[in-house]
Amino acid sequence: MKPQTVLRGVGVAVIASLAWPAVAMAQRLTPLPHAMPGGARAAAIAQPSAANAPAGAPRWTPLTNQPTFLTSCAPDQIGAANPILLTDGSVLVQDAGCQDWWKLTPDQHGSYVSGTWTQVASLATDYSPLYYSSAVLPDGRLIIEGGEYNFFVPVWTTLGAIYDPVADTWTPVAPPPFFSAFGGTIGDAQSVVLANGTYMQANCCTPQAALLDARSLTWTPTGSGKFDVNDEEGWTLLPDGTVLTVDAYVGSYSANATGSEIYHPRSGAWTSGGSTIVQLWDSCGGADGASYEVGPAVLRPDGTVFYTGANGCAAGHTAIYNSRGGTWRAGPDFPHGLDIADGPAALEPNGSVLMMASPGIFQLGAVFLEWDGRRLNEVPGTPNAAIDSSYYGNMLVLPTGQILLTDFSTDIEIYTPRPPSDDVLEAERPIIAFSPGHIRAGNSYQISGFRFNGVSQAAAYGDDVQAATNYPLVRIKNLASGHVFYARTHDHSSMAVASQDFVWTHFDVSSRQESGPSQLVVVVNGVSSRPVSVQVDRGGDD
Repeated sequence: MKPQTVLRGVGVAVIASLAWPAVAMAQRLTPLPHAMPGGARAAAIAQPSAANAPAGAPRWTPLTNQPTFLTSCAPDQIGAANPILLTDGSVLVQDAGCQDWWKLTPDQHGSYVSGTWTQVASLATDYSPLYYSSAVLPDGRLIIEGGEYNFFVPVWTTLGAIYDPVADTWTPVAPPPFFSAFGGTIGDAQSVVLANGTYMQANCCTPQAALLDARSLTWTPTGSGKFDVNDEEGWTLLPDGTVLTVDAYVGSYSANATGSEIYHPRSGAWTSGGSTIVQLWDSCGGADGASYEVGPAVLRPDGTVFYTGANGCAAGHTAIYNSRGGTWRAGPDFPHGLDIADGPAALEPNGSVLMMASPGIFQLGAVFLEWDGRRLNEVPGTPNAAIDSSYYGNMLVLPTGQILLTDFSTDIEIYTPRPPSDDVLEAERPIIAFSPGHIRAGNSYQISGFRFNGVSQAAAYGDDVQAATNYPLVRIKNLASGHVFYARTHDHSSMAVASQDFVWTHFDVSSRQESGPSQLVVVVNGVSSRPVSVQVDRGGDD
């Protein structure tokens, strides 16, 4: 059962209690307060200061143009959430829990820090979700499904919608009809785009899942053999095309259980993924008191998945899954009693994993750490860290290699990590094999090569936020002006991570693209290919 929640901005208590048996504790509606309460000060953990950091050290930078237009449907309550990278290089951000969406476009030099905002189409009048599934489809459209809340009411909705960035329209998506026989909900469930480009959606409160035909918007059941229900679990796409999850034991409480499972797309079935060695889901408090939360998991360039845990009784554990050998080993425990009960993590181009932890289940005092493959290192925090909890945060890997963070406030921050070493960079770079030598503004072309889908989905959350960026973007720089433009990509041949297969995508040259000698790169997960020369001709009949 979900706990009492508080809208701190206006001091309104919301009792989020759904009549659903054995349901895990979920996120609370707790937007950023205007002033830091005394309890939060005591809970805050000292962090390295960014002010005196040496050159090249990681740092946070606020947007020059912060989204002051947010909180339209709930003034003084919550702000930006769920940043999603579109294939034209822009970032969509939801006014959290509201129907309105806004687009951040980088400036003429490709900077997101100095980017500008425009409003895009709003969702339908009956759909205003908070905590839901999300993914960018291979055709360039955005899909969102379900929601733990709709119009801030805890209903675990089955509604969904697809956003077409070309038409600037949302189209409703009917839920899988066979879900109705198993609780009829999507709610705060997880999703993933499989290696073959098919969108897979979980039913929050059963073991069932569904595959979407994105053209006909019809669903096919999948996910047989799942041990427990999908609630609170996350999905990680592996290099062999399978999907990894760690069991959260919702409805199947077993205090010390450490199970994981692997989904096989060819058979549509789950099998055991082995013991995680240490417990990653929160069982503290017994079957009725446990939160059942799990932290995010990120696939790294070396083929290991760094999995983070929640723990209401002590520090959270971590574990490392070797996707090449199919084995688990224990990672280091979080320091200072930290854990991640839902929260963001993202892959830096240098191979480290940035994450947002907090001191106990849903507690304030966020701390940012990096996993470099050997140890957890504390890094500078954001200005709001002391009054944030891990689950406030959403991370998105930008084409610049930076990481954008929202935290339900109107302060969006961008993290600049340490640059990657040459060997790491070369192992991750997309490789362009065939590209047109001449392109024309307003026209569409095909480009092909290798590693267009990166080595990882790059971003993760506990369960109900997905911001994967394992799809190619095309960036074109005019050599005379130095101005940067993104060409919208679509219809990628693959979404497989860490693949060495020959792949391709299509790109539409912007009508605003400047003509003349230019350089073109393919970018994925913030890592760009080596540039190729291209001549941009004027559009129209010129």
